[in-house]
Amino acid sequence: MARGKKSDKDSGHSFEDYFKRAASPMLVLHLLSEEPMYVYQMTQELERRSFGVYTLSLLYPVIYRLVDQGYLEEGDKQISPDNRVRQYYRITDAGREYLHSLFPRYLKLHQAVLDIMDAGTDLGGSNR
Repeated sequence: MARGKKSDKDSGHSFEDYFKRAASPMLVLHLLSEEPMYVYQMTQELERRSFGVYTLSLLYPVIYRLVDQGYLEEGDKQISPDNRVRQYYRITDAGREYLHSLFPRYLKLHQAVLDIMDAGTDLGGSNR
């Protein structure tokens, strides 16, 4: 490694961290398009649906940003059996519109990356 250059692990900015930072708003909006949820419930659902691959320790910054942007709003507050306050969030109409615009853009970028990786290297499968 070059002198003075940090590894991904040293900087805390791994490929996975950047990917999750970019994809998390879309995934949160998707979950909340199905039903209102509280934050811990969302993190558990992301982990469950990804078979343990997609884990997040800090979802609150994403939630707060989406609320500030008008894509989410606070819903009901409920007290859990262990006396914790659960703040539910729900998607707004603007959030639904934004989600519907995000997913095709994500798919287009995802396909472009697959095309790039497949063209000229054996990493993506075939050589052209």
